[in-house]
Amino acid sequence: MMLRPDLAVIAAHVAPGARVLDVGCGDGALLAVLRDAKGVDARGLEIDADNVARAVARGLSVVQGDADRDLAAYPDASFDYAILSQTLQTTHAPARVLDELLRIGGRAFVSFPNFAHWRVRLALLTTGRMPVTRLLPERWYDTPNIHHLTIEDFRAFARARGLRVEQAWFLAGDQSCRPAGANWFAEHAVFLVRR
Repeated sequence: MMLRPDLAVIAAHVAPGARVLDVGCGDGALLAVLRDAKGVDARGLEIDADNVARAVARGLSVVQGDADRDLAAYPDASFDYAILSQTLQTTHAPARVLDELLRIGGRAFVSFPNFAHWRVRLALLTTGRMPVTRLLPERWYDTPNIHHLTIEDFRAFARARGLRVEQAWFLAGDQSCRPAGANWFAEHAVFLVRR
């Protein structure tokens, strides 16, 4: 199965046999790969009922829930990894959600679109309107994104919250790009963080 580039990075770095909670897991594509290729105890939380049904049809343990409200129900340290892929910018309380992820799992993968990518900046400069790109395909009034963050925003957020960034990956399309200049050239980022 072909995974979205940020999910492929996450899949490559989850330890075999780990306990994983994927928050905002969509149809369970990442969880299925982790279960089948790495023997991971894969669980998911997803807000969209149709995606939950697709994930369950794959034989996955996925429940319907909201990251902003339902993470408190999970016990401390019940997972090795918590994953929040392309979801942080859609939450109402990103700091609280990230705190919950790190309470639930010892480490958290967080991926998000980089709103400082040069194409986004150029579109704002030339049109004066919120851009529509391959990775940000919705118009401003249809987007689920309510917090527009950049790579530098996330780095500052992690420092301010006392988080340790273990690793970070930056992607332009389907290709990796260097950390230097990533805030300009990366379309999205993946961070692995812990307390």
